Amino acid sequence: MAMKNCFQVSTVSSSARAGFVQSFHSEKFHLPKGLNLPNANLSLSSSSSSLFPHLRSRTRKSAIVSKAAVDEVEAVTDATWETLVVASDVPVLVEFWAPWCGPCRMIAPIINELAKEYAGKFSCLKVNTDDCPNIANKFGIRSIPTVLFFKNGEKKESVIGAVPKATLSSTIEKYIDA
Repeated sequence: MAMKNCFQVSTVSSSARAGFVQSFHSEKFHLPKGLNLPNANLSLSSSSSSLFPHLRSRTRKSAIVSKAAVDEVEAVTDATWETLVVASDVPVLVEFWAPWCGPCRMIAPIINELAKEYAGKFSCLKVNTDDCPNIANKFGIRSIPTVLFFKNGEKKESVIGAVPKATLSSTIEKYIDA
């Protein structure tokens, strides 16, 4: 077999009991013309996937995290914006997010906790910017996650980025009995 446009990586695994007994395992990673690493065709054998378990299960875990995050807090769409946000009797927190956004997945559990803690006093909602770009454009959302706070249908404040729970809690407290 020709070794054109290939390189070889050797990984070392050692037995904890034997201490000095080592075995070498080689994997070939075929690269496209020009050695463009981001587009490399990486095929991992069963033994190498045990060495790199994060490569094997990354997609499955992130899909579970993002689905769980969405199921906790109600989603807002163009059709439900007026009833859920503008006509709400309580102040509203709206997170603008997307399923592919890492920081959005980081902040999702915090938003879920806040929704449970402030149930009845404050409403927590989510807008998927991929599904509802009109709402994001209306409020000038340029980066996600962005959290907007509404009271009596008016936008009061915004917080951009994956911030600590204390930051969001203190902002919510400002609008509960103000």
